Amino acid sequence: MYHTWMRYFTPSPVHHRLGLVCLGVGLQHGTLPAVGPRTLDHHVAVIVHAGSGWYATPDGTRHPVTAPALLWLTPGTPHHYGADPDTGWDESFVDFTGPAATTYTELGYIEPTPDRPLVPLADTAAARAAISRIARAARRGNPLLEVETSAAVHELLVALRRARADTDADGDPVLQALARDAFLPLSVAEHAARHGMSPAELRTAVRRGAGCSPKDYLLGIRLGRAKELLAATELPVAAVARRVGYDDPAYFSRLFTRRVGTAPVRFRHQQGRAVPGGWSTRIPDPDNPPLVSGTG
Repeated sequence: MYHTWMRYFTPSPVHHRLGLVCLGVGLQHGTLPAVGPRTLDHHVAVIVHAGSGWYATPDGTRHPVTAPALLWLTPGTPHHYGADPDTGWDESFVDFTGPAATTYTELGYIEPTPDRPLVPLADTAAARAAISRIARAARRGNPLLEVETSAAVHELLVALRRARADTDADGDPVLQALARDAFLPLSVAEHAARHGMSPAELRTAVRRGAGCSPKDYLLGIRLGRAKELLAATELPVAAVARRVGYDDPAYFSRLFTRRVGTAPVRFRHQQGRAVPGGWSTRIPDPDNPPLVSGTG
């Protein structure tokens, strides 16, 4: 016996320009019938929350699936899978498509290979929450259906990336160390040496963890901090450059202008708001915002 609930959608061409659109969502549990062999023209994330089953690679070899786990079904790739015929499993699935899927694949959020679509997960709570949002948005006549479900697909991909069993809950230690040392005037090779890694090994680790090169990862952190200093302090541009690891202020200005799209001085003019003592480094709790005195 099994239970199935599902909805399918047909987003308009303008909604496809959101980058990702949801084509369908389903919640199923029990001794479900096997799926496939079949081939689709879009992506499907199949999340197994509980139970076990199997998937078959294109050569016909069966591999075990044990929850919590994710099966990536990708366009043009044959797939065949099913729950254990005796015990079944608890499954959710989301069908989606759009040009942003290519970018998410490049960044490592969608990480399938035809012979290894299975991704072990640490847990599925956040993914289940995102899928629940899609299911609630799927009510008949919802005028915000396409936009709500599109936003939830983006959220789902982030949740699945964070839930991968090979990802530490606090983040990758290598990425943490790079973030800590980002403002030191070190080359990528010197960063690698500090971790006992070759530059190639560091590139592989950062690409897998952050979806970009070490240079771009460090640059993002440096420029983010530079923007904060420009917006919240009156430090000269040269001093800002030194604070974020650049001894040559002219080079920093050229780099900032090229990546941000505006010169540091102009960015300060647009965004600047002097804050005595600087901005707070404490992340506020959105559920308990601080009370502002003198209001009411």
